[in-house]
Amino acid sequence: MLLAIDVGNTNIVMGVHNKSAYTDVWRLTTNKERTADEFGVFYMNMFNAAGLKLSDIDSIILSSVVPGIMYTLTHSLEKYFNLTPMMVEQGIKTGLNIKIDNPKELGADIIVNLVSAYETYKGPAIVIDFGTATTFSCVTKDFECPGVVICSGVKLTAEALNKKAAKLPNIDIIMPPKVIGKNTINSMQSGLVYGYLGQIASIVKYMKKELVDDYNQNYEDIKVIATGGLLNLIAKKSDQIDYVDSMLTLNGLKLVYDKNKPKTEGKA
Repeated sequence: MLLAIDVGNTNIVMGVHNKSAYTDVWRLTTNKERTADEFGVFYMNMFNAAGLKLSDIDSIILSSVVPGIMYTLTHSLEKYFNLTPMMVEQGIKTGLNIKIDNPKELGADIIVNLVSAYETYKGPAIVIDFGTATTFSCVTKDFECPGVVICSGVKLTAEALNKKAAKLPNIDIIMPPKVIGKNTINSMQSGLVYGYLGQIASIVKYMKKELVDDYNQNYEDIKVIATGGLLNLIAKKSDQIDYVDSMLTLNGLKLVYDKNKPKTEGKA
């Protein structure tokens, strides 16, 4: 079995893949202070609850955008699984042609998402990842990544309003009853939710135009795929999004693993 791990700024997502599909997926808060043994307790508890053994895992693949957690996390994997993880980093084979100024700047999660989007949805795509930051990345029909748009995430924006505006409270990010708010909380919720819907519409519109004009893509072929922790709240209200795929990153990790695993190894 394969253990796939994606480390984001807010959450760590882990999934166990058998020969055909992911059987179990868990989310863990990203905490740089967590020790290797605390990770180990999490592994043992989750595996036990799922009826699995740590020894069932014979391979691990790991992507991360949080360098400060990597030493402890990789140490915990080596200690509890007795395995060294395959890292999504410079030099790993993906087939993706990264056309930005410095390809090393492109996050591992974005690379994995684009591989997954291209191979799953068969062609050019825009991937919107709703995380701590909201990223809009794209891949062409020729499996090239022309670039990325990075915005403040919904939660990050809400926290900034609370911290920088004395009279604005900390709020739950939910759909308000109406666009025009009748109180401070609903007004903030409306600004966040509908503001992001407008942001999505505008950015997707201009990204599609550039993909058509500058990269010779067919407009109708460009799929828009949403993933990430807050995708359900925003994506369900957006008419620009074609697919909502909560497993996009984990499926991408499996695809990248298959491109790089030793030839003598069986299917995970």
